Amino acid sequence: MSIPFIKYQGTGNNFILIDARSGIPSGMDVARLCHRHYGVGADGLMYLTREKGYDFGMVYYNSDGKISSMCGNGGRCIAHFAHSLGLGKNGELHFLAVDGSHYARVSGNMVNLQMKDVETWEVRNENTVIINTGSPHYIHFIQERPEAFDLINFAHSIRHGAEFAAEGINVNVVMVEGNALHMRTYERGVEDETLSCGTGVTAAALSHAIRNKAQSPVSVHTQGGDLAVSFCASDKGFSDIHLMGSANTVFSGIL
Repeated sequence: MSIPFIKYQGTGNNFILIDARSGIPSGMDVARLCHRHYGVGADGLMYLTREKGYDFGMVYYNSDGKISSMCGNGGRCIAHFAHSLGLGKNGELHFLAVDGSHYARVSGNMVNLQMKDVETWEVRNENTVIINTGSPHYIHFIQERPEAFDLINFAHSIRHGAEFAAEGINVNVVMVEGNALHMRTYERGVEDETLSCGTGVTAAALSHAIRNKAQSPVSVHTQGGDLAVSFCASDKGFSDIHLMGSANTVFSGIL
C-alpha cells in the first residue's frame, strides 16, 4: 500500500499529515514514522478525516504512537492542509478535534485557530499555574532567560513525579517581558523539548493574564518562532481564545 503524506511545521512544531477521508489506513506504526532516525521524523501524526457536519475531523497521535489530546500548532497545520485541499470556504474552516469543535481562518501561511474556552485553573504558588487549554499544562514563571534554564531535568521531576506520572503533563518555563513572553516547552508523549507548543503558548498567555492582568493580545516567543494569543477575560474565565501564527509545508512523500 502506498500512502501519500505531507510534513508541516508550525513554529518548529512538526507533523506528518495524511488525508484519510477515504479511511484511516490500518497497521500504521506511528511511533516509527515519527522517529527522527528510522522514519519521517515528527512531533506527531495527524489524520484528516470526514466528519459529518464539519469541514473535516482531526485525529492526532503523539510521536510515542498514542492518541493524544488537542494540539494547537497541529490544529493550525491541519487547517492549512485542509484549505490546500479545497475544504472550507473563503479560508474559513470548521473542524472537530478530540476536545470538540474548532474554527480556523487561513490567509497565506498564517492561521488563526479558535481554542476551547477555559473556565478553571489552579494557581499553585506565585510562580506556577496549572491549566488545561485542550491539553494539560504546568506553567512555571522564571526570572532568567529560558535558554539558560535546565528545562529537561526540571520537567522530568514534574512530568514523571508521583502527581503526574500516570496521565502526564506538559511542562513550560516562561519569562515575562512586558506583555510578551519567552518560553520553552517539554511535551508529554514526545517526552522531550519541542520547539513550540500551541496549547502551551495559549496556556502561558492565559496564565500571564491570571497572574498579571495582562491585556489581549499577548505575544509569545518560542524556540521555533513567534505566536500571538488573543482572548476575552471575564469573571467566568476566558473565552474567544485565538492562537495565531504561521503554518508551513516542509516536504511531501509517499509511505
